[in-house]
Amino acid sequence: MDSQDAFEITFYENILKRDRANREALELLGGLYSKYSMAQQALRIDRRLARLLPNDARVRYNLACSLCLLGRKRDALVALKQAIERGYNDFEWLAQDSDLAALKDHPEFQALIPDSP
Repeated sequence: MDSQDAFEITFYENILKRDRANREALELLGGLYSKYSMAQQALRIDRRLARLLPNDARVRYNLACSLCLLGRKRDALVALKQAIERGYNDFEWLAQDSDLAALKDHPEFQALIPDSP
């Protein structure tokens, strides 16, 4: 992580200290946490976003990724199903997303992807 990214993380964390529901800061900070393999922190942000935006497919997808990276496969599958129910439909990306690698051989994961065996 370079000094600019460290500055941005601190900047967005400080915004959230003053405004815990700032969606833009939450999304940007969650992205930075994910970028730097700070999975526990990213999960915390993704859960906050899921409470703020319960019907947002992208938020549920990101939650699934964070859960999977932390080895919580069952919870990740639930969140992934919720993302699809809410309209997530980039199945090409879903099939190759490295954040979901631990699920690739799981039958429930494969069943989520159209035209999968």
